[in-house]
Amino acid sequence: MKDRLESIQKRYQEIETELMKPEIMNDYNQVKNLSKEQSDLQEIVVKYETLKKYEKDIEEAKSLVNDPELKDMALVELEDKENKLETLKHELEILLIPKDENDGKNVIMEIRGAAGGDEANIFAGDLLRMYTYYAEKNGWKIEINHQIEGASGGFSQVECTIKGENVYSKLKYESGAHRVQRAPVTETQGRVHTSTATVLVMPEVDDVDIDIKESDLKIDVYHSSGAGGQSVNTSNSAVRITHLPTNTVVTCQNERSQLKNKDKAMKLLKIKLYDNMRLEKEMKEGSERKSKIGTGDRSEKIRTYNYPQNRVTDHRIGFSLMSLDRVMDGDLEPIIDALITEDLKRKLAGE
Repeated sequence: MKDRLESIQKRYQEIETELMKPEIMNDYNQVKNLSKEQSDLQEIVVKYETLKKYEKDIEEAKSLVNDPELKDMALVELEDKENKLETLKHELEILLIPKDENDGKNVIMEIRGAAGGDEANIFAGDLLRMYTYYAEKNGWKIEINHQIEGASGGFSQVECTIKGENVYSKLKYESGAHRVQRAPVTETQGRVHTSTATVLVMPEVDDVDIDIKESDLKIDVYHSSGAGGQSVNTSNSAVRITHLPTNTVVTCQNERSQLKNKDKAMKLLKIKLYDNMRLEKEMKEGSERKSKIGTGDRSEKIRTYNYPQNRVTDHRIGFSLMSLDRVMDGDLEPIIDALITEDLKRKLAGE
């Protein structure tokens, strides 16, 4: 670890020197890129400087332990600095774990009603509401790209963009099958039913370099529809694009201009194709894939929401809360924090 820290400190100092050069100062892109790299390294460098200071303090305290007059004070100082040193080493271990390059990105989230008919669609709507409240608590913005409403409420499919600071780092664990256990509104005898909705979270990637042939696309235009299937305007502004080789479908209807909807749909298509390529690569890598908490596989049952018991359980880490009502009102932080902690624990263990 010491070698890596020395290397990082050296690179940090190199960047400081580079940023002082006139030819660099006059190049906006270089200043931007170097400043970001420096910012990413700063916390590690500051903690490493503190670590070296603690090591020096410990050596000085050890040298005073044999002095009868200073022994007690030296032992107190020694214990304090050794405890702080261990804490600091652990913090640096975490900081040195390779970061997910997508953590700082916005996300595209797709929620679908799955098994359970109308109740599954209603639950999909409940999940959207939960994520909307969670986004508001974090100061994020949600923009609906496309929605297909369920006959009895909720959505058979809804897709949105969530924008803000480090959105993917929090929501990347949400991909998978979410199971609800409750008595549906339509259940006259109060029997508990089990239904599922699936969630897919993808990082919003700019300038994705994917070659898409026009001949591989099927583009349909139609009236945008609002609540209850009502047309929100009289022009064919909504756009659906199907990528025929992969049968990937994207739809955008929130813009009034057909051209803007098409541009946005093409961007969404590239993001989906890029995400599929990313997941396929992880599948081939095998071991890394198995150790990940969030796999992005919608068939994986990740969480159960049990209304009669007011309980929510995340099956990947065996974590339960008896506060489902608060979770559905957007209080997701305890679950997200537990997932992040377990993820770091597995990475530190080299799993």
